[in-house]
Amino acid sequence: MAYQDLEIGADGRARCGWVGTDPEYMRYHDEEWGVQLLGDQKLFEKLSLEAFQAGLSWITILKRRPGFREAFSNFNIGTVANYTEVDVERLMQDDRIIRNRAKIVATIENAKVTQAMLAESPGALHDLIWSFQPMSRQRANACAGDEQTRYETLSEVPAVTTESEQLSKALKKLGFKFVGATTMYALMQSAGVVDDHLARCHRAH
Repeated sequence: MAYQDLEIGADGRARCGWVGTDPEYMRYHDEEWGVQLLGDQKLFEKLSLEAFQAGLSWITILKRRPGFREAFSNFNIGTVANYTEVDVERLMQDDRIIRNRAKIVATIENAKVTQAMLAESPGALHDLIWSFQPMSRQRANACAGDEQTRYETLSEVPAVTTESEQLSKALKKLGFKFVGATTMYALMQSAGVVDDHLARCHRAH
């Protein structure tokens, strides 16, 4: 194992090296990253935040998440879908979020697409995203401590996969914006669609 790919915390626990020493990032790594996220509402929020993260670090978004939730009505799909230009201008003045007009507008448009999907089939967003879980990578359901199914080093962890490319294409076809393949793989990792905790990370056991 390349131990530089792990971060050993003050608590003695080994964590994936990307986490660093920021307490909030450590909490996120331990409690959220790679944990299965279920339901349309939660996945819509995750998709929205990942879109804002594009081109930025996740810690930037994570630390602003409470502000994002307040600004975007807790990412209630129906409420955001009904946002108007007045809301866009309000959000552009809100320094708690990333004030990127294209991403703000995309979030509203994505809510409209999601709302239309759910009107036809409740659970549609959840079902679509989880339908791209790789059968060979369903490590969340593997035996605890099965290191053979996990990456050993950070350099092995992909930024894009065939499944994330397929998910990206499926979402774009429906009209979603800011859902590129790299962004969608980040979503798959954070939502537990894949489990990319390194083999010797304490969360892998």
